[in-house]
Amino acid sequence: MSRFFSKAAASLVPLTLLLACAGEMSDEEIRALAAEIHTRVLTIDTHNDIPFNFATDEVDPGVRGDRQVDIPKMEEGEFDVGFFVVYVGQTERTPANYRQAKEDAMTKFNAIHRMTDEMYPDRIELAYTAADVVRINQSGKRVAAIGIENGYVIGKDLSLLATYHELGARYMTLAHGGHNDIADSSTPRENFGDGESEHGGISAFGEDVIAEMNRLGIMVDVSHISKDAMLDAARLSRAPVIASHSSTKALADVARNMDDEQLLALKENGGVMQTVALGGFVKVDPPEKREALAALREELGITGFGRGALRDLSDEQRAEYDSRRAELDERWPPANVGDFVDHIDHAVELIGIDHVGISSDFDGGGGIVGWEDASQTGNVTLELVRRGYSEEEIAKLWGGNLLRVWREVERVAAELQGRQ
Repeated sequence: MSRFFSKAAASLVPLTLLLACAGEMSDEEIRALAAEIHTRVLTIDTHNDIPFNFATDEVDPGVRGDRQVDIPKMEEGEFDVGFFVVYVGQTERTPANYRQAKEDAMTKFNAIHRMTDEMYPDRIELAYTAADVVRINQSGKRVAAIGIENGYVIGKDLSLLATYHELGARYMTLAHGGHNDIADSSTPRENFGDGESEHGGISAFGEDVIAEMNRLGIMVDVSHISKDAMLDAARLSRAPVIASHSSTKALADVARNMDDEQLLALKENGGVMQTVALGGFVKVDPPEKREALAALREELGITGFGRGALRDLSDEQRAEYDSRRAELDERWPPANVGDFVDHIDHAVELIGIDHVGISSDFDGGGGIVGWEDASQTGNVTLELVRRGYSEEEIAKLWGGNLLRVWREVERVAAELQGRQ
């Protein structure tokens, strides 16, 4: 039973859940209870990547295919809200590349709008406000929201934030792999000439970016940025910040995760960490497995990460990869839903239930055993029930905390714009 199941919370939950937590329910009864709770709570995943040809005949989100998130899988898994991500990778900072980054961003914005406005408006709708999320969900449709991954898409043009906000962007990750003009990255890129730090955290321009995001009502996303930049952002932002897809460094010591000092700063700011179900950020493989995987990928000519990296393999190569990968996974088991919820437990114990959420990074490298695509979303709820989280707590983790932050960001924007 989870240490977080308090007597105070007990008064708010059904007797059946109390019995489950006391170990007096069968596995079948626990599964039935988890399914009921999963149906009732609003599930928000803050990070789902898309390719440049999304919402076309080649990548049709309305057809159940080999991608981890599509509308059928969302419906099957009662996966209510997905933040579809406008991601543009870092390149050398030149005027031509700034223009290309903007063009690439617009390609993805247009794709998301094509899905919601033209192709499947009867099944999924774009949310511009926190209230929209609730309204659309109550209508029975899936909900799409938009996040930007990498502030590089604004280059040095602050006015682009208003353009992207008008198109529906409701969070922006300040940097990605490699430093940009806004912030230092947690993963500097030597091929761009990056040192460990360029700005010492957030740049002077980055301070203006954060202020403008606060004014417009765009959530400041601190995933991917350096520790100093994250601490700066939490201090500078007048509204709560989010980490749209990060896990805890205490359990997996990788650069992309947040240490306890960062988590405490996030709590002080009022923000939320959306715990990410990306295997390498949930559980660090031993060196032997990492070396064997690298050798296998090199042998088969696999570049990139995530499922998309395997799509160019021939059927014979894919069978070879799957067989040899299974052998490695049998020897060194990969991250599973239990390992993932361990990160949630740690964060909840340290900073409280109100500051922790859930994300997958599906179609961008995410996915763990038990939650490999949107259709399996209920397995996360099942593990939370097994550990004794109440329905109220599960509702906060799955979406309530993110909506609280979103509403507060909207309130701060209204105040800064003189609308209150």
